[in-house]
Order: sequence, then C-alpha cells, then structure tokens
Amino acid sequence: MGGGGFVDGGPLKRAHLYEYKITGYFIFACIVAALGGSLFGYDLGVSGGVTSMDDFLKDFFPKVYRRKQEHLNETDYCKYDSQILTLFTSSLYFAALFSTFGASHVTRNKGRRASILVGSVSFFLGAVLNAAAVNISMLIIGRIFLGVGIGFGNQAVPLYLSEMAPAKVRGAVNQLFQLTTCLGILIANLINYGTEKIHPWGWRLSLGLATVPATLMFIGGLFLPETPNSLVEQGRLEEGRKVLEKVRGTTKVDAEFADLVDASNAAQAVKHPFKNLLKRKNRPQLVIGALGIPAFQQLTGMNSILFYAPVIFQSLGFGSGASLYSSVITSGALVAGALISMALVDKFGRRAFFLEAGAEMLCYMVAVAITLALKFGQGVTLPTGIGIFLVIIICLFVLAYGRSWGPLGWLVPSEIFPLETRSAGQSVVVCVNMLFTALIAQCFLVSLCHLRYGIFLLFGGLIVIMSSFIFFLLPETKQVPIEEVYLLWQNHWFWKRIVGDAEKDGLDI
Repeated sequence: MGGGGFVDGGPLKRAHLYEYKITGYFIFACIVAALGGSLFGYDLGVSGGVTSMDDFLKDFFPKVYRRKQEHLNETDYCKYDSQILTLFTSSLYFAALFSTFGASHVTRNKGRRASILVGSVSFFLGAVLNAAAVNISMLIIGRIFLGVGIGFGNQAVPLYLSEMAPAKVRGAVNQLFQLTTCLGILIANLINYGTEKIHPWGWRLSLGLATVPATLMFIGGLFLPETPNSLVEQGRLEEGRKVLEKVRGTTKVDAEFADLVDASNAAQAVKHPFKNLLKRKNRPQLVIGALGIPAFQQLTGMNSILFYAPVIFQSLGFGSGASLYSSVITSGALVAGALISMALVDKFGRRAFFLEAGAEMLCYMVAVAITLALKFGQGVTLPTGIGIFLVIIICLFVLAYGRSWGPLGWLVPSEIFPLETRSAGQSVVVCVNMLFTALIAQCFLVSLCHLRYGIFLLFGGLIVIMSSFIFFLLPETKQVPIEEVYLLWQNHWFWKRIVGDAEKDGLDI
C-alpha cells in the first residue's frame, strides 16, 4: 500500500523478509490505545439508557415524559419522537465530525499518541459537564466536548493499532478497538441497569462515570510509544527504528524499516493530503475506505438498535427495567461477535465475514419487520412469546454485525490507505461515519414513527446494496503488509483499469 510504489515505480514486495515476535511492550501499547474504543462504546451505550430514564426525561424533556406515560394507540411507535431529545444524542456526532479534521492535522504532524491524549482530555471535560448539567444547554455543550474526544480518539486509535501490528495479526489487533467499544457499551448498559433504581440522580452517575475510561486512556497514553510509521513520517528515523525493534522483539527489521522509509519519502512529497486523496491512483481507497464502508457501517441499522435498544424495548412494552436488561443482553452479543471476529478474521479473511454476516442480517431485518407488521402498533402490549422472539432476533442481528461490519468497518479503512494520505483518509472515514451516525440518530425515531415496521425493511434493502458493494469492489486484505496493499488494486478486475491507467499515464485525476 506504500505510496513508494506509485512514486518511483519500484514495488516494495519485501513482506516475506519481515520478522516479529509478540512482545509485552507491543501488548501494552495496543491495550492502552484500544481504550479509545471504550470512550465511544460507553457513550453509545449510556446515552440510549439515560434517554429512557424517567428522572432524566422529567428534568429535561417533560413533554416526552408525559407522552410516554399516556399509552395512546398512535404513540406506540412515536412515544420518543422528539427532535430535541435526538439532538441530545446526535450533537456529539456532529461535533466528532468537525473535530476529526483538526485531529488529522495533529495525527499527521504531532503523532497518533498526541491525538489520543487530546481526545481523552476533551472526553473527560464533556463527562463532567453532562453529569453536572442543570439545563439543556449544559447537556449539549457537554455532548460537544464528548464529540471532540471521540473525533480525536476514533481518528487516531485504528491507525495506531494497524501501524503497530505485524501484518499476520493485524486484523485481530485492530479489532481491539471494536472489542473495547463493545465492552464499553456492555458496561454502560450494566451501569444504567443499576443507576435507573437511584432516584432522582441516577442518570447523573451514568453520565459522570464516562470520566473513568477517559482518565485511564490519558494516564496510559502518557506512557504509550509513538508508532514507527509516525516517527519516520516526522523525520525521527533513529527513534522510529528503535521503537520498531522494541515492538517487533527483534533487531532484524531492515526490510520493514526500509518499507516505512520508502512510504515516508512518498508521503513527504505530498503537501496536501486531502487533495491527494482525490487523485486517480487513490480512487479505490477513497470509494471503498473513506466513503463506502463507513457510510454503510451505519446504514446497517445497527447503531439505531444500540442507541435506542432501551427505547425500542420499552416501546415494545417491556417496561423500563426490563428494557435496560434486554439492552445488556444485546450488548453482550456484540462483545461475543467482536471476540469471534478477532479470533477468525485473519484466518478466513475480511470478505467472508462481510458477505456471510450480510446474508444473516438481511434475514433478521425482514423477520423483525414481519413480526412488527403483524403484531404491533395497535396500542396493545406485545405477547411475551413475541417479545422474546424479537429479543432473540435482535441478538442474532447484533452478533452478525459484531463480527462483520462493526469491527471491519474500522479495520479495512485503516489498512488500505498509503502513508501519504493515511491520516487524511482516516479523518474522512471518521467524518463520514459520524455524519451518518448523526443522521441516523436524528432521523431514526421520527422514521420509526412514520415508516413503522417499514424502517426495518429499508435497512434490509440497504444491507443487500452494501453486500454487493463488498462482493464486487473489495479485494481480500488479510495478512497483506500495510505498505503493500496498493498492489491489490493493480491486480483487481475493476480497480486495475483506474489505478493502472493513472500510474501508466501519470494522471492525477
């Protein structure tokens, strides 16, 4: 994937010479960096739970609270349809979207570690503001700080993990980010389950405990090594080599270090990385990594289920405590999915996971839609059997997503960009991801209200489109060194026409 292959026409192809051992130093660096995922996960889990707590709704959204108490026929799907309530959730993602461009500058010029530290500080401030909020303005400002923290963390952490990992285990290592995200969601749901019983300030505790992962990430971040790729990119070659030797557990790193230097030389020639992303030679990365995968990751409908799992379950008539309990079960399925993916993605490959899980997710969405069409929306509480069936189907959906689009939506983009556009590319990935996350957050409840069960059929149709996109356009990247992924485009049935022509003719557009 190294830009060197494009600049001087000399393909790297030194991967067979790479040597490594798994060292304690490497494991420490990856675990601390992966804590960045727990910030994102904790917030994803906690915000859905808090927005279904009566004490929180009474304080900030009395209209929604009143509507929730009146079990009117037409409000079965529409109980929580409040644009200000959804703005509470989605303001964070809009903030993350804009902050990721600042994060790109920091990540490229100051290093991946600097972005991780900035993200943890901002997230900490946001958590304090939210826990102490006395009005909606304080809540939204707190969410914006949290968003900046997530923008920086999500920009730097997947890059950090992909760059630190040896090619043969890169899939598993990068998915530590998804695993900590899932664990964050699970822990948040367990905390919500407990704090819901503490009246009237339980929700403050839920929001305030976000300071814990932020503190851990900051303290750990102070001891993190910078990635060898980033040190070489900053011109600190000797330091970069020392870190590479320490992380790989061997002094025989000549081949890998030479590839890093070649990729860095190509990167130095690029003064405008965002502009460079638009060049024809980078078209596959732009279409697949920067635009397609992060957008489709949100359009699976998964985050809608996670944000509003407690809300969905309450609307389905499970009652407040039972709904949070159901959310704990679904987030447990997400953790299980991440562990399955970590164990097997470097064996079976990225495409197999995307395509197999896509087929399953389509079936589950159709099953949910049919069940709701037949049994829900008449102002009647769902029969217990139907409710249990829905929870099982949603869990199976979460398990399928948790081993495919969840982790691979971050892994694949982080491993396909050449060094010269890597931080810019990752910024666009985060930006597109957050834009679609925010749009889904803002639109899901109102869509559920108007489209009713049709919303799940819509997501089913989108899953068919995204599976076709992967089938036709994404080559397999498992065990390919990060600086050699560019060779895949030159051999791909479709992309070789675009990339090959760009290289041959020296085209920039």
